[in-house]
Amino acid sequence: MKSYEQVLETVELALAKGEYHYCIKFLSPLIESFPSSSKEGVNLRTILITAFCGINKREEAKRFCKELLKSYDNKTRENAKYLMEIIDSPEIKKPENWNVQFESDISQNKKSLNSMRKKREVLEKKKFINVTETPTGETKPFQRGFSLIIFLILLLLIPLLSGCVKVEDTLDLSELDSITNNLVVESKYINKFPWQLKFEEKMKDIFPNAEIEQDESIFSLKHKNLNLEDTKQVLKITQNTAGELAGGSTNIEINTTQKNFIFFKKYFYRLDLDLNAIQDVDNLELIFKIIHPNKATLTDKNNSNLEITKNLIIWNLNQGQINSLEFSFWSLNKLLIGISIITLILVLAYLLRFYRFKLGTDLPQLPAK
Repeated sequence: MKSYEQVLETVELALAKGEYHYCIKFLSPLIESFPSSSKEGVNLRTILITAFCGINKREEAKRFCKELLKSYDNKTRENAKYLMEIIDSPEIKKPENWNVQFESDISQNKKSLNSMRKKREVLEKKKFINVTETPTGETKPFQRGFSLIIFLILLLLIPLLSGCVKVEDTLDLSELDSITNNLVVESKYINKFPWQLKFEEKMKDIFPNAEIEQDESIFSLKHKNLNLEDTKQVLKITQNTAGELAGGSTNIEINTTQKNFIFFKKYFYRLDLDLNAIQDVDNLELIFKIIHPNKATLTDKNNSNLEITKNLIIWNLNQGQINSLEFSFWSLNKLLIGISIITLILVLAYLLRFYRFKLGTDLPQLPAK
């Protein structure tokens, strides 16, 4: 088996020479040896996508783009999205007068050669005129009509190049007895998809008492003052409804445990989101955010889909698989701390009163009879 450096050198040289067919023929049987999860596999698949686009085989190029869209690396997925947008962009036909046609007739070639020789002889007889210093005139700006056409073209390309639907769910655990869940579905298209409108109507019917905000591109559903069990129920209903519209079943499981350490409590959370039924949904971005009261500790610190700050976890979800998150954080036992402070104040007040009475006062005493 050839090493990655040898394969990369060969295909890059073929790509630079424009030998797209040779690049595809050489790389296709070797591509499975380099998985898409590795950096080498991503580089070779990007070269293969370029070669397929060079010979106008868009479907084959899209197949490899979809492999890269399932990558765990955010940067790889973003690059794959840009490549997919370029592949799906409309093809602009070239005018016929842009193409140079060559005649293969030998007699015509001879005539053209003879005419070229005659013209060269005529040019040699003419005197040389120096026109290097001849002014070419004032540079004129584009006319208004040209700017208007460019503006209209860019306006029409906006829905094609920014077709991403972002689904973002924020779970606020700042107050463990009063949890807030906020679901936001944002569409970058001019109009919403039909499945978005159906999802919005179902959510309104299921949760009529929730805070709902919507406009042409955003739908927001917020629940406040939830306990842990109600929060689990809201998330399950939301996931199941979205899964039905996507043509499959989805599920979310939230497991929590806690340990008491007198004045402190340690909470352990584990979330499992089953998204196996949602596959190959183009331009769909799924984000789950968790706000926690104190600094959290992740169990899997090497997961590239997780970003953690002081009080926030940003979790990028992948389609077609089970997404898991496990974290823990500390919290104060407020009730026990309050009881301890009150008890301490009472003890100090009693001791102060006892010793003050024992020392007596400096006032003169009456003589005893």
